[in-house]
This record gives sequence, C-alpha cells and structure tokens, in this order.
Amino acid sequence: MDLPRGMRDIEPKESVAIEYVRQKFTETANLFGFQFMEPSTIELVSVIEAKSGPSIKNEIYYFTDKGDREVALRFDFTIGLTRYAVSQKSMRLPAKFCTFGGVWRYDEPQKGRYRFFHQWDVEIYGEASIESDAEIIDFTSKFFSNLGLQNIVINVCDRGLIESYVKNVFKTDSSDTIGDILRAVDKIQKKRKQDIIKEYQEKGYSASDLELVLNFSQIKGTPQEIENMTDTNKLKNWDKLLQLFESLKNRGVNNVRINFGIVRGLDYYSGVVFEVFDGSSDLGALVGGGRYDTLTKAFGRDDMGATGAAGGIERIVYSLEKQGIENLSNSERVWVVFVNDDMKKIAINIASALRLKGIPTEVDLIGKPLRKQMDMASNSKYVIIIAPKEYSQNSVVIRNMKDGSERQVKLDSLLDNPRSNLQF
Repeated sequence: MDLPRGMRDIEPKESVAIEYVRQKFTETANLFGFQFMEPSTIELVSVIEAKSGPSIKNEIYYFTDKGDREVALRFDFTIGLTRYAVSQKSMRLPAKFCTFGGVWRYDEPQKGRYRFFHQWDVEIYGEASIESDAEIIDFTSKFFSNLGLQNIVINVCDRGLIESYVKNVFKTDSSDTIGDILRAVDKIQKKRKQDIIKEYQEKGYSASDLELVLNFSQIKGTPQEIENMTDTNKLKNWDKLLQLFESLKNRGVNNVRINFGIVRGLDYYSGVVFEVFDGSSDLGALVGGGRYDTLTKAFGRDDMGATGAAGGIERIVYSLEKQGIENLSNSERVWVVFVNDDMKKIAINIASALRLKGIPTEVDLIGKPLRKQMDMASNSKYVIIIAPKEYSQNSVVIRNMKDGSERQVKLDSLLDNPRSNLQF
C-alpha cells in the first residue's frame, strides 16, 4: 500500500542516526544552558499568517477542525517558541529555549527533505546584542563538531547591509522591490545568474542594476579579504559584522566567513543572518538562522528581540553517511551467543544481567545455530560466547569483532564490572 507523496516510513537505520543527532544536540544544548520545551504540533492559521503572510497556506498542511477553526500542522519551531516567549510577561530575559522534533511542509519533495522531516532549533529572546547572535553561531559550530562532521563552513551576513545596498542601487525604499531583489539574491546559490536576470527582466527590473547586486552578493571571505575587494566604509552595519567576527574569534569559532549572498528567504529577518554548509556535499544549507526582532514585534512585544537557528536532521544524517560516520548505535552493543541449546537459557540470563548493568545487549531468542548467531552479531563491538567447557569453569569467551581477538573471562568478574571487562 502506498503513502501520500512526500511521506515515508523511517526505517531502523535512519532512526538510529536521528537518535544520534538528538543525543549530540541535547549534550550541546545542555553545555550552553538552553532549556528544552516542545511547542504545540498544531497552530492557528491566523498565528502562522501573522508571521509569514497569507501565501504561507501554499506551503503548509492546514484544515478546519471540529470547532470550525482553521488550524495547521507546525511547519517550523520558531513560530511556536516565539508565540510562547512573547506570552510570558514575567519571564526573565534573556531566555534561551531549544527543541527537537518533527515538522510538516507542503514543499516539493527533494533529496534530504520530505514533507515530514525533523528539525532542531535554538532561540534566544531578550535585548538585541551581537553576543546573542554569536552565541547561536557558536552553539551551531560546536554542535557540528560534537557530531564529528568535517568541512563545515558557516556563512554570515547582515540583512540590513544587503537591504541598504539594494536601496542604493535601485534607488527605492519600496519594501516589495527590496524583498523581490533579496529573493533574487537568495536564488543565486541554486540558479544561473543569467537565468535570474532574464526572469527579473520580465518583471520589469533593470538587468544592469540586478547584475550589480548579484555580483555584489558573490563577494565572500574574511573581513580583511573583503576590505581588500570593496569599500566597506560605505556599507551599512559593516561594523556589526566586525564585532561578530571578533566575538566568534574570542570563542574559538574559526570555520566562519562573510558571504554577501546570504540573505535568508524569510522576510522577518532583521539583522545578522547565517547558513551552514557541508563543504564536501552539494545538498544545500544544513542550518539557517539569524536575528528576527520584527517577529516578536509582530506578536506584540516591542521590548523583546530574538535570534536563533534551525537545522534539518535528515540533511545532517545524509552528511554523516557521506563522511562515513555510521554504525552509530553499535559502539557499546554486545551479543551473547550460545554454542548449543543447553546454553540458551544461561545466555538469556547473562544478557538480562548485563542489561541491568546498563549494557546494550542482544541475544538470539529462537535457538539459531552458532554460525547464524555470529552473523547476526557481526556489527557489534563484542560477542560473549557461552560454551559448555568454559561455563563449567565459571568462564565465558569474549571476542572482539573488530580484530577477531578472543580472551577468557570469569563470569562473576564480567557481571560485577562489565564495562571494565568489555573495555568500554
């Protein structure tokens, strides 16, 4: 039987990888003091439209419930966390929240992105500051380091800088025009420049002005490199990007560069914006984020700013696989195997005892031949072999499945101190 387009079952191997990402996210969030919560899976459509406009209905799953209310499945975490934060009138600021879970989007399915997928999210609410923006980027860098991923590049920019440049080139203060051109800039990572220019010419925009902006958007590098390429004295908020770089340098974040092509597609971003890429993959951004003070204002809190980031878990899993970071659940898993049926009950007893000690342990429940059991255990780190001769001496054999070496261990010692005997 078929599933709806864009949906899929999450198989055990992928579930293991998602759980690995969740574990590393939780560890990193705790290091930074983010508080876990889970926003509602259902929002009022009117709340979502306050953030993203009426056209958002084309991108979400929404329906009328039994109370004749228009509701929608959550399509990101930012709106739920922000809705919650602005409602907490007595909450001490700055407040740091994080979450991890599933979201639904009625997008065109693509590699690494389905219509139901998983996201992680971190947000800081309070007075606007460069250090809060740096904290979010620092978290993101350390999270990817904890995952073990290599070749991670963080591209940062400032929305105000790009908007100011567009205003000067197109000689306009029209928010519609500025938004249109920013969307053209956002497309440059996915489409050819000439195709974008042709598309916008048909909308009535100047090809030469648009080319100027698109060429500007392709400037990237360290602050020093960019200062050698263009006159930064004329760029609005350049000083803020320098402060951000100084803070990140102080935090030991070195995998960051300025990229004038990073504007983020959503209209509510108002300051620093950033995206994170795996340099060894062509999958697109793994993370996007930035400052969005206009959203808290839209929700009625002029006294509260916000900055945050979110990343797609399935894309991260794809990068983990591409970089060979697999078998994430087997690092401490053992199998207890038995030579014959007489040893089966004993093996199950030993497996249960190891589980009580917190050792992830598996054992064959049916009574397969030893060879079949060893095949089943091939991805584990250790196999404990229960054989009549050794068991009569109160001993078991431990085989290292990585190098094939074996050693005999007293059963009492194994059960009293399994981690030491298994060298975990």
